[in-house]
Amino acid sequence: MASEYLKWKYRDVKPGEKAAPFTDRERRANWWYYHKWYVLFGLIALAGLGIFLWKVLGIGVTEPDYQIAYVGRELLPDDAVSALQDALAGLGSDCNGDGRTVVQLNQYASGGELSPDYAYASYTRLMVDLENCDSYFFLLDDPESFQQDYQILRLLDGTLPADPARPDGALCLRWTGCPALCALDLSAYGQAPLDGLYIARRGFWTEKTVSFPSECDRLWETITAGALPVE
Repeated sequence: MASEYLKWKYRDVKPGEKAAPFTDRERRANWWYYHKWYVLFGLIALAGLGIFLWKVLGIGVTEPDYQIAYVGRELLPDDAVSALQDALAGLGSDCNGDGRTVVQLNQYASGGELSPDYAYASYTRLMVDLENCDSYFFLLDDPESFQQDYQILRLLDGTLPADPARPDGALCLRWTGCPALCALDLSAYGQAPLDGLYIARRGFWTEKTVSFPSECDRLWETITAGALPVE
């Protein structure tokens, strides 16, 4: 079967006459005329499959070794977040073996001048974080209210409270009470955004835990070494 172009080209060829053979270019043009949509649909399908596999396999995505959940009223400044992530990465290790030590801080702010829609989105993302056991470390501006709402923090001695709603011991430390945290090189912005915060860690009541729990425990011991109890 020939394309419209080839039908036009050989319109004057009479029955019984031998048509001139197709050139390579004409063969390609004729093939493309009848197969172009198959090719285009095939490319679209391959692109869709590639995107799906890219997301499923995590190709090109840097997975964090440690995750921190910040829960407070105001968003932390971006430069503060970046400086803190880099500084803590210097104290951790390459848990997943990808050649980098990456600390990821997840912000779940829900007060101040933030819109109700943003606050609701933060709450939803926090619930996903808690359900998936993403974050091990927690930076909190009101740890007491946080524990009342979510009841997931462990005691400072590493044990789980018998009654999470009424814990029988301390759950958190002041940022300013942790010498290792105060010694971090955060000169890009200063300590001010973090000075009023508390640091705590997650407890696990089932077999489901964060990725690399042993490494997270070691980093916790590092950043809370010599810490002063909350008064």
